[in-house]
Amino acid sequence: MESEETLSLEKQNSENKISVKSSLPVELQNKTPLKKESKPTIINSTEENETISETQTQPFINLALKELQISREKLEKELEELTKKKVQIETELKSSFSGQSDAIARKVKGFQEYLTGALQDLAQSAEQLELVVPPVIVKPSPLDENKKIEPTKEQEVIPAVSDTFKPDENLIRRCFSQFLEQPDFYAEPWKLRRSLENNDIEMLEDWFFSMGGRGAQPSRGNRSKNALVAAGIIAILGELYGEQFQTLILASQPERLGEWRRCLQDALGLNREDFGPNSGIVLFESSDGLIERADRLEERGDLPFILIDGAEINVEIPILQFPIWLAFAGSPNEIFEENELI
Repeated sequence: MESEETLSLEKQNSENKISVKSSLPVELQNKTPLKKESKPTIINSTEENETISETQTQPFINLALKELQISREKLEKELEELTKKKVQIETELKSSFSGQSDAIARKVKGFQEYLTGALQDLAQSAEQLELVVPPVIVKPSPLDENKKIEPTKEQEVIPAVSDTFKPDENLIRRCFSQFLEQPDFYAEPWKLRRSLENNDIEMLEDWFFSMGGRGAQPSRGNRSKNALVAAGIIAILGELYGEQFQTLILASQPERLGEWRRCLQDALGLNREDFGPNSGIVLFESSDGLIERADRLEERGDLPFILIDGAEINVEIPILQFPIWLAFAGSPNEIFEENELI
């Protein structure tokens, strides 16, 4: 029994080996084509992965581009706002005080440079001028010696100083009568718009007809009254000489000159333009300038009328040579009060 069993087992084993051997090539044949067919499937899977990755990344790329576009637009807007602010700041600087002061300073600097250059040119031209004029000597001709005729000796009649205004006495007295009437506040400029008192008229008569328009008169008590009397004289001289005379006022303090200007402005209806070097009335703080101005007026044929304030203690001698001048002699109390106020 055991032998039969062993025989049967051996047969089975041999059959199994044969079956395994026979089955091996078949399986190998079946496996090799499977490997060949698997390659294209791998390629397709990679392409699909690439397409899948592209479709997944495209929204992120678009989102990033949108964000870049938005940031670019924001930067452009900020640049536009900054340029507008720059223009606004520049306009404000030009219109502000600092900007204007800078521009004015530049203009002043340029004008200063222009003045310095002009003054240098003027100094050079002045150095080249011949200030000393050589004297011209004219020798008499011998033919003129035979024609010499003795001139007729005529006696030169020198009129008295008091007769200076005698020819115009009627006109002057008519003005005196008008000054005693009611004031005319709407009279023409350079006409007396105020009225005078009898003692003022007496002082004017003495100055015109006894002193010939040259001399000192006692002060009327204060500067405003003296200016009122002087305004009457200026109105009369305007009737006599027209625009051929100029009033020169001497007062050593600017406050006194200011009071003279205000009083004459009110009494004669004048403006600020009537007080100046080329106007009807000129104000002086020193006698040197007044004397120089009076000399120039006489050289061109005009008449200087000199008024001296009552607070002036001394009168320069050259002033006394001019034909018409009036000095108000202030009392000691008046001069003391003036000096105390100053």
